[in-house]
Amino acid sequence: MATLHDAPLSPTTHRALTPAERAALGKEARERVPRSGHALLAPDAKRPDPVDIIERQSAARVPELVPVRYGRMLESPFRFYRGAAAIMASDLGAAPHTGLTVQLCGDAHLLNFRLLASPERHLVFDINDFDETLPGPFEWDVKRLAASLVIAGRANGFPARECDTVVRAGVEAYRERMREFAGMRTLDVWYARDDFDRIDELLPRAPGRDEQQRAARASAKARSRTSLQAAAKLTRVVDGELRIISDPPLITPLAELLPGTEGEELARTLRELVSDYAYSLSSERRALLSRFHVVDMARKVVGVGSVGTRCWVILLLGRDDEDPLLLQAKEAGGSVLAPFCGASAYENQGERVVTGQRLMQAASDIFLGWEHVTGIDGLERDFYVRQLRDWKGIARPETMDPGTLGLFARLCGASLARAHARSGDPIAIAAYLGRGDPFDRALVRFARAYADQNERDHQALADAVTDGRVTARTDLTA
Repeated sequence: MATLHDAPLSPTTHRALTPAERAALGKEARERVPRSGHALLAPDAKRPDPVDIIERQSAARVPELVPVRYGRMLESPFRFYRGAAAIMASDLGAAPHTGLTVQLCGDAHLLNFRLLASPERHLVFDINDFDETLPGPFEWDVKRLAASLVIAGRANGFPARECDTVVRAGVEAYRERMREFAGMRTLDVWYARDDFDRIDELLPRAPGRDEQQRAARASAKARSRTSLQAAAKLTRVVDGELRIISDPPLITPLAELLPGTEGEELARTLRELVSDYAYSLSSERRALLSRFHVVDMARKVVGVGSVGTRCWVILLLGRDDEDPLLLQAKEAGGSVLAPFCGASAYENQGERVVTGQRLMQAASDIFLGWEHVTGIDGLERDFYVRQLRDWKGIARPETMDPGTLGLFARLCGASLARAHARSGDPIAIAAYLGRGDPFDRALVRFARAYADQNERDHQALADAVTDGRVTARTDLTA
């Protein structure tokens, strides 16, 4: 059976093939990996220690923030899973693959699907985080999504049967929508997006009254999460000037983090980052950014898996204090998929993230760009930049009953299919998946087994903390 190291990931000639020939590629992939084979999760005796994998990632991060990362991952198996993309990449990389390549998100768990603003100010449902994006086998993203659904269901106390139903809903939606894209013209696939006001078109039934009310609240909340709202929450007037509020170690203004000449040098570096990153934007967006000026900056702790990476919040103002723009400059390291999919075609890891995001998202942030920076420690690092907040609505799976989580799973699966169809071959993938449900049933079994593995890995981290191997800070919440 083929692995990533002995089979080509991408049929680079598919554009010259007929639809029938492209479908044949998908059916041929079943010879390499039968659809039922995706149920298997059999880590061998050489499976790397999960704590070793996490520690290797932590070695390149801000040392004083690493215990915060471990503390967040300790909170629950789901929190652990959010920070364990590298562990799952290692597991997937050791398994057979289809060879049907798409641009992968690389961390397609259910909380990376949310409501976002399009440049035209429409509310859309899409993937949000692309730190690990890289070309790879389409099924890896589907498996990461499927496992996250079981882990979330278990956290809510759902019985195994209901967790299985949720996974089948998500995978079935992926399969069915990929078949739709297989029959569409290329430009129609590219223009497809999931507007929130038409989201019920992706569902098997009309949402009930409670679900409609929940959706209306989510829409209203997402639309309220703007730069103005973020600025009101994260800033205050100090001596007549707008400044970022201090809340260390989660938010630490630069003046507190590095007082004196080091802080001044870092401030110059970050100002240059904003100025230089603008050249990764289109000319009209560069002109828009030039109407703002930097007034303050702070280090911010973000997410779970990203904790410890260098992340800066940069406050800019336009015409006055009532015209704020908050940018987030986040360090971009190598993708966790790279050891198994090969190095990125982009030397700058920030460009890798941005390019993958633009390829997968139907509509990306207008200020999304990248830059390469030499820090005050003399080390070179890549960053990508985006707005800190712009109409973002985040799901709360802990509040969902099985039916609601199943509907959300369908939205995630359908959205992931759209993202994959933009970069991969929807005809070949749809032909591989077929009209029946062998793939769906296999992923139910896989997700259940991987959720079990994730619980064991979570316990391994807890044991490492107890034994003093690693240090966790548990007094902070995300």
